[in-house]
Amino acid sequence: MNRGQRVVVVVGLGVALYFLGGWVTTRGTPSQFGWVAYAPLSNTYNTPVGLGGLHPWVRLVIWLVFTFVWVVASVLLLRSRPAEKDTGPAE
Repeated sequence: MNRGQRVVVVVGLGVALYFLGGWVTTRGTPSQFGWVAYAPLSNTYNTPVGLGGLHPWVRLVIWLVFTFVWVVASVLLLRSRPAEKDTGPAE
């Protein structure tokens, strides 16, 4: 792959990991659309942790892992490759 193709792969991987991270960190939380049993004038509120969501520190760790995977893959894909030397015909 040439450098331009590697950049496209790195960007695509970043976007895919972004959507995957968003999906993973919202597993177990209620949908934000439709009826959520919220009474506007009540003194109660629901938090994602109370409704089965992940704790904020767990979400942070998940995002850090996905970021680490993206950085490592990017470094491996975008590192400079040494040019192959032409040593002449094999004897």
